Amino acid sequence: MDRTLESLQYLIAQVLPHRDPALVFKDLNVVAVLQEFWENKQKQRAVFPSEGTVVYESLNSPGPPFVSYVTLPGGSCFGNFQCCLSRAEARRDAAKVALINSLFNELPCRKITKEFIMESVQEAVSSTSGTLSDADDPSTSIGAYHYMLESNMGKTMLEFQELMIVFQLLHWNGSLKALRETKCSRQEVISYYSQYSLDERMSSHMALDWIMKEQESPGIISQELQVALRELEEARKAGQELRFYKEKKEILSLALSHIYSDQVTSSSNDDQMDLALSGYH
Repeated sequence: MDRTLESLQYLIAQVLPHRDPALVFKDLNVVAVLQEFWENKQKQRAVFPSEGTVVYESLNSPGPPFVSYVTLPGGSCFGNFQCCLSRAEARRDAAKVALINSLFNELPCRKITKEFIMESVQEAVSSTSGTLSDADDPSTSIGAYHYMLESNMGKTMLEFQELMIVFQLLHWNGSLKALRETKCSRQEVISYYSQYSLDERMSSHMALDWIMKEQESPGIISQELQVALRELEEARKAGQELRFYKEKKEILSLALSHIYSDQVTSSSNDDQMDLALSGYH
């Protein structure tokens, strides 16, 4: 832990040379420090392909505790994990969590190397029913994970996470299972979707998939949304990266809004038809 703290303080001295590494996390203006960190990375051109700015979002709440999210360039999302009595406090707390993770991502141990891949595959094997020999077989889940790691050699974990979020959502959405049923190999699926980042178009397609599921199983979207909200809150309070849970919530909310909008439109059209018929008679 002491060695990690020393490494983080060294990185602060490199990236933010005019700031005191010992005081940076105690700085009340940690929001500005986080912004400065990413602006410096953009100047160095060491930024994500989906380059952007640091974006904050506060949940509407009539009173405390307040919740704030911060999304970094690349899409990683963090939130305040403490109980905050003001919106400004929640925003600072979210910025602090994001800054720690941004700095931690710069450490050599967060780069995907051959050693990192070996350790990650071994951890994956120990947590599943797979074997190490599966790592050489792309048709297995362990092999697909191994292939994805090797395809992203040299990237940081936050960069790799940007790719993984697409596959996490496709798996949750049921799209990966559907693709496997069409006899597409895992390698083909990975190669295809590795070209895309999560954007509004992809989210809209997933929302349409859930609208179709709702037609088959009424109430399923509301059930999934409750699960997503609970997961999001638990992950936020644990200080974890939140994008997967937040994207699930937004996709399901989008699907519900479309269903509600269609119902309102249909009801309005029925009313207009009744008026027209009554006028005809």
